[in-house]
Amino acid sequence: MAPRRAAALRGGDQSLREHLIASAERLIAQRGAGRLTVRDIAREAGVADGVLYNHFADKEELLAYALQARVQAAGRAAGEPPGQAGSRTVEANLRAYLTWALAFHAAVLPAFAGLLHQPVVLQRLAGLPQGDGPVRAAVVDYLRAEQRLGRVAAHARVDAVAALIVGVCHDLVLRHLLHPDDATPPSLPSRDVDDLIATLLHGIAPAPE
Repeated sequence: MAPRRAAALRGGDQSLREHLIASAERLIAQRGAGRLTVRDIAREAGVADGVLYNHFADKEELLAYALQARVQAAGRAAGEPPGQAGSRTVEANLRAYLTWALAFHAAVLPAFAGLLHQPVVLQRLAGLPQGDGPVRAAVVDYLRAEQRLGRVAAHARVDAVAALIVGVCHDLVLRHLLHPDDATPPSLPSRDVDDLIATLLHGIAPAPE
C-alpha cells in the first residue's frame, strides 16, 4: 500500500521530498541552520519525524538541499543584476553591483550561522551543483561584456575583481553576524565604497613616470 500523502500536500503539485526541502528552507531563513533538529523540520512540514529518512540519507543531506534552495531563493529575491555593459560608466555599474551583491549576501550568509560545528552539512552542500554563485557569475559576465566593448582592459583579471567584491560582502556580513544585537543592515560607508571602486579600477601600482 502506498504511504498516505501528507496533509500539507493534499491537492498540491509538490512532492513530499520537495515539501521537506521547502519546509527546512523556511526554517533556515528564520533561524539559520545551526540548531535545526529532525523534529523541528518534521513539525514545520506537518509529517512524522521518520518520514525524512524515506527521502534523505540523513538530516545533513536534507539541510544541504535546503541551504541550496535558500541560496537560489535569495538570488531570485535580489532580482536581475544591475547595470548593462555599455550603459552609464563602469564605475557607476561597479557601485551598483557592490550594493546588489551585499544585499544578496546579507540574505544568504545568516543561514549558514552555526554550521562550523557541522562540517558534514557543508561537505554535502559542496557536493551539490553550485556553479560560481549568482553574484560572482554576474560580475564576471558584466566585466567580460565591458571588455568586448573596450571599456575594461582586455588583460584585466575579471575573476579576481568578482572575488574581491564577494570577499568584501563576506567580510561585512560576517562582522555583522558577530554583533547579533545590531539591527542595522550591513553596509559600507560612502568613502569606503569610493576607495574600493578606485582600487578595483586603478589598482595599487604607482603611476608610470
